[in-house]
Formats: sequence, C-alpha cells, structure tokens
Amino acid sequence: MADEKVRARRAREAVRALRHRNYRIYFFGMLVSFTGTWMQSVAQGWLIYRLTGSAWLLGLVGFVSQIPVFLLAPLGGVMADRHSRHRIIIITQTVAMLQAFALAALTMGGVVTVKAVFALAVLLGIVNAFDLPTRQSFMVELVDRDDLMNAIALNSSMIQGSRVLGPALAGVLVGWLGEGPCFLINAISYFAVLAGLFAIRGTRTHAVSPDGTALSHLREGFDYVRGTRPVRALLLLVAFVRIPLNEVVW
Repeated sequence: MADEKVRARRAREAVRALRHRNYRIYFFGMLVSFTGTWMQSVAQGWLIYRLTGSAWLLGLVGFVSQIPVFLLAPLGGVMADRHSRHRIIIITQTVAMLQAFALAALTMGGVVTVKAVFALAVLLGIVNAFDLPTRQSFMVELVDRDDLMNAIALNSSMIQGSRVLGPALAGVLVGWLGEGPCFLINAISYFAVLAGLFAIRGTRTHAVSPDGTALSHLREGFDYVRGTRPVRALLLLVAFVRIPLNEVVW
C-alpha cells in the first residue's frame, strides 16, 4: 500500500504542471497540432521526391524551411519581449494553418508544383521564426515558477511523442491516400491549438521591454550572449550538434 502511494505521488509530480488550466489547454492543443506538423513534414518530403526524383531537392526543401528560423529567430525573440505573446502565437498559428490548407488544396487539386512547395516551405519557416521563440517564452505565463521546469519537461515529452506518432501516421496515409490528406489533417489540427489559445484566460503578464528600437534590443541580446559564457557555450553546442530548431523546447 505504501509503495502504491509513493508511485501515485510520483506520477502526480511528473505531470504537476497540468494542474494549471491554461497550460493543460495549451499542452493538449499543441500535442494535436505537432502531430499534424510532423505528418506534413514527412508528406512534404515525399511529395518533392515524387515530383522530382531528386535527393538534392529533397534536402533543399528542408533547408529552405529552416534557414528563415536561423536568420530571423532572434528578431522573433525581440518581438515576443515587446508584444503580447498570446496574440503573436494566435497570429503565427493562423498563418501556419492557412499555409497547410494552401498546400493541401494544391496537392489534392493536382496542380501542385515544385516552386509552390518551396515557396510555402519558406513561408512556414518565416512563421516559425516568430512562433518558436514566442511559444518557448510563453510558458512562463501559463504556470507558476515552481512548476516551470516540469512544464518544460512535459513540453519536450509532447514534442517527442508527436514526432513518433506523426511520421507513422503520415507513412500510412501517404501510401494509402497520397500526400494531400496529410496536409489537410495538419491544417485541421491547428483548430485544436487555436481553440485552446482562445480559451486561455488570465495569463501571467510578462514585463514588456523598456522603450527602445527592436534593433537596439537585438543588439543587447547579442551582447548578453557574447558576455555570458554558459549561454554562449549552450548556443554553440546547439549550433554544432545541429539540433533541429523546431525541436528546441527552451
């Protein structure tokens, strides 16, 4: 009996961040959306390879979808500090949903082209450049400080779980119905996270950056990284190991 109580207490501790209503809504909405995102990622690669038969273009479409994040994510972080993170995420998720609907319509309509896929991949990369840093910093508005590390851990588990489930589902659907339904399912999955975002109430407001231009704040951020050894080492480690930017959770 004592062992069962200990196990039950540990299980509750492992998911304690879910006791916060706002985080719980956000977590399950993002779980659905991330699963759809991974489905689209796999289907997009397969679509490019089917259209071109080129392994080089297959790699290139992945590159062009990530390079905007590499270049613009610092600016996205500045915007997250200067404006409402809640509102930014709603905007970025809405644009990403429209991008998925456009890709689904072109593919299922039989009029998709390689140029269109690349253009939409770049658009999604630009959206992610603002979405990723905003979502990462939004966590502090959803849970207490004591539960923040648990929320980050749950977020990581959620992303990894969707990374397993999404490609598996995409493989089945691509072989059965083609790439278009994967894009459509991803587009529909955004309704879950958007519904959750609109249902979130009473977030812990963050302190807005002091007056100044976005460029000055960006310069301050680079100065801080350059002068803070642990942060600099961590960023260099991420850069050299090449952790995919859409998997970084904090």
